[in-house]
Amino acid sequence: MKEELDSAVGRPADITDERIIEAGEALVRANRNVTGFALRKITGGGDPKRLKEVWDKHNVSQSVTNAEPVAELPVEVAETLAAMTKALVDKINALTVELNDKAVKTQERRVADVLRAAGEQQAQAERELADASQAVDELEAMLAEERSRVGELEKRLAEVLAADQAKAVELATLRERLEAVEKNAKVAGEQHVAEQVQFRQALADQKRAAQELAVERDKVKTELTKVQAKAEAAEESHKEERKRAATELQRVADKLIKLEAERDGAKGEAGKTREELAKLTGQLEAMKIQAAQLMQAIGNQQPEKTEKPKKV
Repeated sequence: MKEELDSAVGRPADITDERIIEAGEALVRANRNVTGFALRKITGGGDPKRLKEVWDKHNVSQSVTNAEPVAELPVEVAETLAAMTKALVDKINALTVELNDKAVKTQERRVADVLRAAGEQQAQAERELADASQAVDELEAMLAEERSRVGELEKRLAEVLAADQAKAVELATLRERLEAVEKNAKVAGEQHVAEQVQFRQALADQKRAAQELAVERDKVKTELTKVQAKAEAAEESHKEERKRAATELQRVADKLIKLEAERDGAKGEAGKTREELAKLTGQLEAMKIQAAQLMQAIGNQQPEKTEKPKKV
């Protein structure tokens, strides 16, 4: 098939209808579309439009030639077909009239429904229009209020801008003051560092002094311990003396009580002489003097008690 196509290429420009038909059949056998340019490529020239027209005429003539003749119907069949056709046409006409009547009535009902719905929609639209009119009035009132608020906001905005300008000036002033404070703080920090160095030196000196004082305190504690031991020994000695003095004082007090009892008994006795009474009275006074001396001696010994030193 490819060889046939190749052999058809390069023919003279004067192309006959037969050659065009052969080229078209070759394209059909090659399962390619038959176009004017495809025919021209195979025939080697010619007007593509003319080539396509020749091929189309060939196809039409082939269709007419290949059409088989139709046999006529018998008379009985033709009459039966005509009767059935007439009956069918009459029935179709009746059905058409009936359907048309139903369609008209249906359409009338639909029109009535549409008119009723349109009336309801019109009433609804009128109500909505009234509501819309009221809403428009409310919106206009709200718009006027919003415009008033906008005016107030613009006024407040101008005030805020003025305040911001003042704050900007104040902020610039504060920044200058802050820079000055930071500069002073830097100087103060350097001075503080120097003072810390001096303080650390003084602290080291104080630590050394405290260590020396601790050594001295230990020495004083040692001496104080010795003094305390001596004081405790003296305290024990004073305790013994106070104990003996208290015993003697108790003995004198008991004797004094006895003498007073004897004196009272002597006063009750009418037969004793005044000399014995005077003697007893003298002894009583002597005992009182002795008791007073003992009390004075005990009182003199109390301040002489050595006070215990406090522990450091």
